[in-house]
Amino acid sequence: MNQPAPMDRDNSAPIGVFDSGIGGLSVLRHICTHLPNEHLLYFADSGFAPYGGKPREVIVARSLGIAEFLLAQGAKALVVACNTATAASIKALRERYPALPVVGVEPGLKPAAALSKRGKVGVLATERTLASEKFRQLQEQTTATTGVQFLLRACKGLADQVEKGELHSPATMVLLNQYVTPLLQEGADTLVLGCTHYPFVQPAIESLVHQVAGAPVAIVDTGEAVARQLVRQLDQHGLRRFDGGPGSLRAFTTGSQATLSRAFDALLHLRPEVTAIASGASN
Repeated sequence: MNQPAPMDRDNSAPIGVFDSGIGGLSVLRHICTHLPNEHLLYFADSGFAPYGGKPREVIVARSLGIAEFLLAQGAKALVVACNTATAASIKALRERYPALPVVGVEPGLKPAAALSKRGKVGVLATERTLASEKFRQLQEQTTATTGVQFLLRACKGLADQVEKGELHSPATMVLLNQYVTPLLQEGADTLVLGCTHYPFVQPAIESLVHQVAGAPVAIVDTGEAVARQLVRQLDQHGLRRFDGGPGSLRAFTTGSQATLSRAFDALLHLRPEVTAIASGASN
């Protein structure tokens, strides 16, 4: 790959953000708040979603292809706004682009452990995230230092419901009841949203918690922490854009252009230019 190193890039170059679909918009909204002057590119690989049940090598290949596409658009930094893709491919991305700021997401086990009063934390995530070596190490490390017990729940189908825009539908509530209620019954007093899709159903989760739990339950979303880490990385590399007015936003999808446009409007109240590309274009 003959991509220019980030120090050769203009600080007015865009930041590339990608996810398997629209879940990464939950991270993008924090980035927009913390870095209002930055130009942003968002890539939704909806034509290949969900990533959760796919083999690791497939996700790695997909992530490297998307990264190459975003770098070809001039990206000066990358945000892997997908827990599954981070767990599978962040190492490969950093090895291929060692001089490029690459920020990933991971389930907020450490902040959740700090919040928990009873030492029991429920983790909602995809099967692939929970099965990853990266997650296992984080879990063991956090338990060893805090003594907190993590109750894990693979939420099959939940990201799909968010992709379809069904944030409060009966089918979504059935899934949430299936996944969240047992965690509460087992004594979890803190829940980790271990997939970037899940913050969009947080109101529905809170409603369920109110019905089931007899005490307040903290809910941890790591999008804010990702945005702060991106700020640190840009400052460290001298790549932050401070002037020139508000930043722009462009989006790409391997799925439906109309669907992503509707998601931007409904979830973030934004109307960026959205370009549909062939699902194999990122390979």
